[in-house]
Amino acid sequence: MNKSQLAESIAVQSQLSKSQAESAINALIESVTQALKNGEAVTILGFGTFEARNRAGRTGRNPQTGETIEIAASIVPAFKPGKALKDALSLNAPTK
Repeated sequence: MNKSQLAESIAVQSQLSKSQAESAINALIESVTQALKNGEAVTILGFGTFEARNRAGRTGRNPQTGETIEIAASIVPAFKPGKALKDALSLNAPTK
């Protein structure tokens, strides 16, 4: 599902216009991004938590040349799913 399809789905479920739903999605993305930039975590109860994590610098290897390279430390976004989301997905998991 892409952003346009998500907006359409939200519009149908919430009885909003597609443009209103897309505006709401854009506002959510901007709010989460700004909170992560400020070092805050964003928790949506029943869905999950978005947070920024520090990734330490490390030594890597160029796969084409085999040359050793230094990879700089960085801050990366992370998502930890909530229990309700995990439970919803486990109901659809294939059984052996």
